[in-house]
Amino acid sequence: MKTSDKFDRSQEDVGNSVHMEHVNLRVPDQQIATLFYVTGLGLTREPFLMSGLENMWINIGRHQFHLGPHGVPQVLRGHIGLVIPDRLALLQRLELVRERLSATYFDVQKHDDHIEVICPWGNRFRCYEPDGQRFGRILLGIPYVEFQAPIGTTDGIVRFYQQALKLQAQKQTDDKGSLARVKIGLGQHLIFRETNQDQPSFDGHHVQIYLNDFSGPHRWLLDRNLITEESDRYQYRFNDIIDPDTGRVLFVVEHEVRSMTHPLFARPLVNRNPIQTNRAYAPGHDEGQWGMPWNA
Repeated sequence: MKTSDKFDRSQEDVGNSVHMEHVNLRVPDQQIATLFYVTGLGLTREPFLMSGLENMWINIGRHQFHLGPHGVPQVLRGHIGLVIPDRLALLQRLELVRERLSATYFDVQKHDDHIEVICPWGNRFRCYEPDGQRFGRILLGIPYVEFQAPIGTTDGIVRFYQQALKLQAQKQTDDKGSLARVKIGLGQHLIFRETNQDQPSFDGHHVQIYLNDFSGPHRWLLDRNLITEESDRYQYRFNDIIDPDTGRVLFVVEHEVRSMTHPLFARPLVNRNPIQTNRAYAPGHDEGQWGMPWNA
């Protein structure tokens, strides 16, 4: 057998979007956000950028949450998937913050393959342990964001991402119905799951992606008057996901689109090991690991 016959090379294609770096959610209180994201989930406050009161960046592996700390909180219509190692340690940390978050929406529900966590303002997270299969080599990170989309929109959503952003996208069906799965990075996806539940209006939250072909999608979006912000030479934004065949708006969520020449692309992120304590300190184990070794 030839070497080229042994592998499905297409499985290693990432597509035009090489990385989803952050999800942006407005929160009104940095102290409560620290209690939830840092103490409870065990993540890391970004030490170098936005370390003041104007914004709050939280590192999770190679990814981030951007938490603007002023105004009405934003709630994503769906949930965010997280990979966080050590289920027992995570449950213990979440239990430690429960009492101080008792006057909020905070809640924790244990399931066989994940822990569902609701943040103080109502955002839903599903926390999985790394396994090397479901989310690849991610030990710590954001492998997917799942949105709840209207019935009958997945075909058009797939066409939009394929034609507008030149991404790998496909329609799938499972026991819960139809969904559109869009590949946006190594082991990362945007998922749009059809639901007949009424959804609140879009409140301004966004996801940020890096594109290899940066200008081609910009032209496609600009030709259809979909660009909402010309941020700078490295970045633009748009909100509407449309059916390319009809122009009908199918879903609304802000996309912050960056080029791979953006100064922040692939910037190393600091991740702490949340198991370390001042009472039981182990030298050489301060840093948290975000990826499995390639020989694992």
